[in-house]
Parts: sequence; structure tokens; C-alpha cells
Amino acid sequence: MLTGLDYTVLVFYLLGVAALGVKAAGRQTSTADYFLGSRELPWWAVCFSVVATETSTLTVIGIPAVAYAGSFTFFQLTFGYLLGRIIVSFVFLPHYFRGELSTAYAFLGRRYGDGMRAAASVTFLVTRLLADGVRLFATAIPLKVIAQMAGLSVSYFEIIVVIGLVTMVYTFIGGIKAVVWMDVVQMFLYVGGAVAAIFILLGDVPGDWWAAAAAAGKTRIFDFGWGKGFNYMLTSPYAFPTAVFGGAIFSMASHGTDQLIVQRLLACRDLGDSRKALIGSAVVVMMQFAIFLLVGLLLWSFYGGVPPSELGLTRGDEIFPMFIIQGMPSGVSGLLLAGIIAAAMSTLSSSLNALASSTMMDLYERFFKRELPPDRALRISRWMTLFWGIVFIGFANLFRDQQNPVVELGLAIASFTYGGLLGVFLLGLVNRRTRQADALIAFVVSIAAMVFIIFGVWHSPSDGWVFTLNPTDDYVAAAQLRSIGWPWYTLIGTVITLVVGSLTALRHTHSDRT
Repeated sequence: MLTGLDYTVLVFYLLGVAALGVKAAGRQTSTADYFLGSRELPWWAVCFSVVATETSTLTVIGIPAVAYAGSFTFFQLTFGYLLGRIIVSFVFLPHYFRGELSTAYAFLGRRYGDGMRAAASVTFLVTRLLADGVRLFATAIPLKVIAQMAGLSVSYFEIIVVIGLVTMVYTFIGGIKAVVWMDVVQMFLYVGGAVAAIFILLGDVPGDWWAAAAAAGKTRIFDFGWGKGFNYMLTSPYAFPTAVFGGAIFSMASHGTDQLIVQRLLACRDLGDSRKALIGSAVVVMMQFAIFLLVGLLLWSFYGGVPPSELGLTRGDEIFPMFIIQGMPSGVSGLLLAGIIAAAMSTLSSSLNALASSTMMDLYERFFKRELPPDRALRISRWMTLFWGIVFIGFANLFRDQQNPVVELGLAIASFTYGGLLGVFLLGLVNRRTRQADALIAFVVSIAAMVFIIFGVWHSPSDGWVFTLNPTDDYVAAAQLRSIGWPWYTLIGTVITLVVGSLTALRHTHSDRT
């Protein structure tokens, strides 16, 4: 049960993070200050901010659940993440800094025109709203479980509103500077809580816990899929080729074309600092994943490896929250709960600032085509941050249970759009013949194709590849249908975009080429 000390830690965290965020903002006089931190943020702070931004509450409680139920094969994804970020550092970032661009999609505007820039920006807005709005609701699920375990009666609405309002305060006032510096604090908070859990668990598990885990195959990192066939490689997200190559392409899209991350990289002092921040973030993510996987392995030993149902739980990702309540000392439980909330707030604040920046610079300024006084532009930018905060809170509260299929859609929405986004960026870099119409056609075709592939392409050990948009539960169970491994989605979407864009560009004569 939570104690008064735990509640005190939580209250002081919520109040402190809002106050520190406002103080970290400094003086702001323009949108360059508000959205890019005057391009003077230190690379190491941006590095930690990138890590905190891509880490949600679901990461904090979900990765231990992966290790509890499976093995360390999830860690293979980090090799792909490192490879993808190295490519972004040397292929994409020079173009962003060469033109002193303000958003990722400004490159598409310069290469193709405002139509492509707007299409990419709107796609980003919808992607972030679905992915992070639903993630905000998903954050409330374990917090509600924890509250119930502690004997408190709180609703999803109350949890979402508290997290949303506190985050909006420092994001509205402080802009990217407040977001980045609070990300640094929040990352150390949730990682520190996980490290504390490791030390406590080490004192409670049997002395031979590692040998027992190794004997059970829990410590296996690599899954090369030898002898399992090509179809296994396509459908298993943690087979080595899928994790490394698919993960690399996914990382190229998420860290090279998504304004959520690119905005931080543009806030660095120069290209060199931006590269150090991006590549360094991959190394930090490796260490972070290792810590959370180790927590899951220790929990497996602590609870004897029994299924979550035997512990009175409905899901694997409730195991770590249960230990926080039942197995952590007073005060440390509150610290870990603050860490879970911190992961949610870092993601939300980053989304709010990125959405406001893309709305202002890619849409408002481009289509109104007028120069605003710096103070008015700053004021409008802040109101856009407030608007998106309210939208997030309202959107997250549309859901009432975790079985709603839109939750799955929201959490996987990047799979639909990342391939198209990465594809049009690469199309603009490698094919000089393509024009705006070619890029737009390829972009739309890619997203439409990915909807069909994600929902309608399945593999059955007995029937082979099955194409159906509505497989019944009975059929799925009987045929053991598996979808294509999610790390491949971005690669497939990228290839479709490049092929379609290049084919449509063939209709241009030599004199039409750009």
C-alpha cells in the first residue's frame, strides 16, 4: 500500500516539474526561441530529451513484461535503431542544417512545394494525435490499476486531466527549452526508479536466479531464425534480420522525418552537435532497454515465473506496477510512480510543442503568407500549444477501455505513415526527375497500401499467405494467423513510395525535369 510519504513525493514532483519547467524557459521573444531554443541547446541535453521523448509509460511497464513473458530478443531492435540513426545523421541532417530549416517538412517544401509540405505536416499532426493521444489514455490504465491497488478510487478522466494540465503549464510558457530540460529531469527519474527496483529485487531473488533464467532460455538475445524459413523472418518482429534491418528503417523514419524528434535536433548549436545528440541517443536507448529488460527478468525470478493470471492480473504489463505497490519501500514507491508519470509527461510535452511548431510554421505561416511581428507570432504559437493540449485531453478521454480497437490503431499508427514520409524524403534526395504531383501520388498510394497490408495480409502455417480484411476470431485461432512483423512496415511503405514516385516521374520529358 502507498503511504503518506509516497503521496508527498508525487505531489512535490507534479508541483516541482511545473515550476522548474517555467524557470528553465528563460526569456523568449520569437518563435525561434519558443520552438528551437534559439538553436543553442547543448547536445547532451538534446540527446537525453530525444530518449525521453521516445519513451512512454508503456515502455517503462511494457519492456519488463516482454522479458517476463519471453527473453532478451527485444534488445536486438537497438542495433537497428543505432544503424538507422547513423544514416540519418549523415544523410538527412546536413540538408536540414544547410538551409537552416525550422521543421522537418520545410525540406519537402523547398524540394517540391507547399502542397507536399502541407500534406506531410497534416499527416504528422494526425499521426501524433492518434499515437500520443491514445498513449496518454493508455498511461492512465496502469496508473488506475496502481491507484486501485492502493485503495484509491480515481477515474481515467481525472488521471488524464492532471497529467495533461501540469504538462500544458510548462510547455505553454516555456516552449522547447522547458520541454528539453524537463525531459532530462524526467529521464533520470524513471531510469533511476528502475535502477532502484533492480537493487531491491537483487536482495529478494534466489542466489542462482541468473543460472535459472539462462536454463529457461530467458537470457537469449539473438534469434537468427536458423532453419525456420523465410516466412518466419517476415512475421517475427524479433528475428534478427527483422529487428536490425526493419528497426533501422523504422528509426530512419522516426528520427529523420518526424518533427517530434527533428525539432530537437534542429535546436542544437550546429550539425556536429546534432549528430552527437542523435547517435548518442541510440547508445542511451540501448542502456535503457537493458535496464528495463533486467527488471523484467528479476520480476520473473521474484514471482517464480508464474503466469500473470495466477497473480490476479489480467495483463503482463501490470506486473511491474504491482511490484511497485507491494514490493518497494515507502517513498521509493512514490518515486517510481513519479517516474511512470514522468515518462508520460515527457512524451506529451514533446508532442504539444512539435504539433504547435508544425502547425505554425508549415501551415499557418505558409498559407497566410504574411510576416507576423515576433511578439504576435510567439503569442499565436503559445495558443496553438494550448489548443493541442486541450485536444489531447479530450481525445484521450474518448476511450473507456483498453479493448477498444482504436487503441490498437493509435498505438500502431506510425506503421501506416512512416513509410510514406521516409519515402518522399528519399524520393526528393535520390530522384531529381520527380515533381510535387509525383511525390503526392506516391505518398497517398503508400499510405493506402499500408492500410491493406497491415489489416489484410496474414500468414498461416497451414494455408500460407491469406488476404482478408476481416478474419474472424475463430479463423485466426484455428489457422494461427500472423501478420507481417511490424518493423517491416516502414520498409514496405518506403519501397512503395519510391517505386510509385519514380514510375509517375517517367511521364515528364527531359525539359520538365527539376
